[in-house]
Amino acid sequence: MKWYRVAHADECPPGKMLRVEIAGKRILIAHVEGVFYALDDTCTHEDASLYTGCLKGKSVKCPLHGSYFSLATGQPSEEPAEEPLQTYAIKQEGEALWIESMPENAS
Repeated sequence: MKWYRVAHADECPPGKMLRVEIAGKRILIAHVEGVFYALDDTCTHEDASLYTGCLKGKSVKCPLHGSYFSLATGQPSEEPAEEPLQTYAIKQEGEALWIESMPENAS
């Protein structure tokens, strides 16, 4: 596993989301109640970008069919999605946001 510096903390203010890319993979960052979360940006049901969805509490709503996913665990709480999203460790050091990830093409 490797840590990737992905953004400046100011790019994702409280109550907002940010989409970043690591090794060709889109990752969603959400800032809720003082905590940053990182998870796959693509809904497991129909491949919609969750970045264009909305936050509701500690969940993100898919804009296509309305599935909700936990920001902390990636688990869906509303159908039609049944598969969870991959989540990633995220940390803030100073003003930098870092995500721990293993790119699919890494050896």
